[in-house]
Amino acid sequence: MKKFTASSQQLKPDPAYNSKLVSKFINCLMTAGKKSVAQRTFYNAMDIISKQLKTQDSKLKTVEPLEVFETAVNNVRPLLEVRSKRIGGASYQVPMQVSAGRQRSLAFRWILASARAKKGKPMCERLASELMDAYDGHGGAMTTRENTHRMAEANKAFAHFAW
Repeated sequence: MKKFTASSQQLKPDPAYNSKLVSKFINCLMTAGKKSVAQRTFYNAMDIISKQLKTQDSKLKTVEPLEVFETAVNNVRPLLEVRSKRIGGASYQVPMQVSAGRQRSLAFRWILASARAKKGKPMCERLASELMDAYDGHGGAMTTRENTHRMAEANKAFAHFAW
């Protein structure tokens, strides 16, 4: 039997937006246990997003930065992924549905990996840029999601091996 951590029960909402999703994202953003640095980075990124929203079209003025963040995470969440399964000496890439918790963690991981891959700017600017790209439906994290879905679609012949 698998033991689960108590992190979801112990997780407190973040102070600025009162959201557990933001709090979890900040924990994933954190490196070397420096939570205050991660919070500052995230909140600076949200400030950059709110400035970008004010300078863009009038139709986007009603959108809050928290809505941009939540929509970006929902856009990046994968529905399917492939898992290796060994059957009779051969390994098959079997497409499987992704659980809600894993969808969220993969979305966080892909957004952060894509933001960290961009070089030459402060992390808050890179993160804001990646979140805006994911909100609009393009960018590095969306490309990763599309590749994952494309791989699952290509291996759909092996779906009967799902366990």
